[in-house]
Amino acid sequence: MSFVTIYHNPKCGTSRNTLALIRNTGVEPEVIEYLKTPPSRETLVELIARMAVPVRDVMRSKEKLYEELALGNPALGDEALIDAMLAHPILINRPIVVTTLGTRLCRPSEAVLDILPLPQRAAFAKEGGEPVVNEQGERVAGR
Repeated sequence: MSFVTIYHNPKCGTSRNTLALIRNTGVEPEVIEYLKTPPSRETLVELIARMAVPVRDVMRSKEKLYEELALGNPALGDEALIDAMLAHPILINRPIVVTTLGTRLCRPSEAVLDILPLPQRAAFAKEGGEPVVNEQGERVAGR
């Protein structure tokens, strides 16, 4: 069985679509609802390092709290931003998926297709009806 973990928010459509794409491979991932069970500092730092992205790219800059805490201030360093995400997990962008092929912030949800070790088993459309995978389990052009 393939190892897949998703840091998930069930209230987020992108997160739900990503989880459904994972399950469409026949894998039941480890689902971590990060708002209920936030990652430790060590885990968050490791996830960011594995994604090889700036810390700011993992923050939900559209979240009201981001503005309230003035987290857009370029003078704030990575440690301060990580502190904010640990204190307020809603600031962590989602979903983050970890597989044997990599770790990725899956926005848009079809970004998960690049790191899933198993192929899609059936056609898949996002909750809004937008097709992502065809009947042959192949990514729809432009996705």
